[in-house]
Amino acid sequence: MRTLFILFALFLCFGIDAQVTQEIFESFKLQERRDVRYYFPEDYDEEKKYPLILVLDGEYLFDQVVATAKFYSQFHGMPQSIVVGVDQNERSIRLDDCAWEVNGLPSEKGKKFFEFLGMEMIPYLDLNYSTAPFKMIVGYDITANFQNYWLFKENSLFNAYISISPTLAPEMESRIPARLGAFNKQIFYQLILEKENNKHTDRIMEMDKAIKAIDKESLHYYFDKYEGADHVSIATYGIGKAFDNIFGMFKPISPIEYKTQMLTSEEPVFDYLKKKYKNIEDLFGFTKTVELNDLMAVYAGIRKKEDFESLKPLSDLCKREFPGTMLGFYFEAEYYEQMGEPKKALKTFEKAFGMDEIDFLTKEMALEKIDALKADFGY
Repeated sequence: MRTLFILFALFLCFGIDAQVTQEIFESFKLQERRDVRYYFPEDYDEEKKYPLILVLDGEYLFDQVVATAKFYSQFHGMPQSIVVGVDQNERSIRLDDCAWEVNGLPSEKGKKFFEFLGMEMIPYLDLNYSTAPFKMIVGYDITANFQNYWLFKENSLFNAYISISPTLAPEMESRIPARLGAFNKQIFYQLILEKENNKHTDRIMEMDKAIKAIDKESLHYYFDKYEGADHVSIATYGIGKAFDNIFGMFKPISPIEYKTQMLTSEEPVFDYLKKKYKNIEDLFGFTKTVELNDLMAVYAGIRKKEDFESLKPLSDLCKREFPGTMLGFYFEAEYYEQMGEPKKALKTFEKAFGMDEIDFLTKEMALEKIDALKADFGY
């Protein structure tokens, strides 16, 4: 009955083109109803996969996370995502949800809330919506501490954690680094802290030092401390920067990445691109469409490093991704030209001339290449 109620409500939501809704989720684990907010991308498509972002303290953080996710997915290279916020402010239930025992582990109510999220909420979303394997959780203060309990599982439910000014339970400053160091899967952990000190600051800084000491390629740890923020205002700081850090791999190749990573890599230029997209697929659980920006960055890198062997696989990729355009055949023709096969180069430039222009490639450029080859070799 619960599932039918929520599905019907969300169907109505989509019917009026609204992408944010708030519904009641009846939890068997908690034996109570909880207010939950949902955001789905405006062009949500069941054929695509979407990372899932779970937001605790939904009243405070949900709108901020949704706004940032929408902006970054449209302008800054982040994948479109489903965002779910769990409200916890009414009657201060967040204190019960996230309470801990003397040993620092969740209270009885905390265990039930943990099971509600991990055994009811997430499976429901995975079953009914097109979620990707990549999952993130966001928390503030006491909820930022609570989210760390998923690190205590053998396999973390979440791939990324955004922890905003956590109020740490006993021994968490040592337990969290120990657990982060134990995982072999890719884990992103973002800690956001205000400059103004409070009674938890020393323990947080001790935890930060211990995490930074972990030497593991699978752990991606980021720490940002903001001047002028206090424990209340810090909730509005740093979410965009956290998304920048966590989804940096997904973004198109930037001028900085081109100079500091692609050009300095000892591997073939095309292999750099192939590895980048394979890492995206492995981490996020879906294949990203190759961006024209990245293809042009690889082409520039090939010319800069004179790695002309990479032109052939680049041309094959361009034919698949941008059929009907000059891109693939023009790069293939350049490959033959550099390999000393002018006849093949001439024929392939002629094919490129007959196709649509794209980016900086024009028919005039192809014609210049054709005329130059004919003049040089007398064809």
